[in-house]
Amino acid sequence: MMEAFVLIVVKPGNEEKVFERVREDPRVKEAYRVYGEYDIVIRVEVPDIGELDRFHDDVLRRIQDIEMTETLIASTYRG
Repeated sequence: MMEAFVLIVVKPGNEEKVFERVREDPRVKEAYRVYGEYDIVIRVEVPDIGELDRFHDDVLRRIQDIEMTETLIASTYRG
């Protein structure tokens, strides 16, 4: 299982609509509306990178009110 954090910028005024839409997907384990450069941060759990690709293609890229995303894949690095 892998985790990723997706930082989302939304067209102004559409934050709640996008927030509710991304929360519907079972791969989204946490979702937060945040202040700052990004509007929403979600934590996604997927079995592999292919499923993360599908999440991006089938969910995020189909929501027209999303202007930009940045995906951070969580590391297992234990220094």
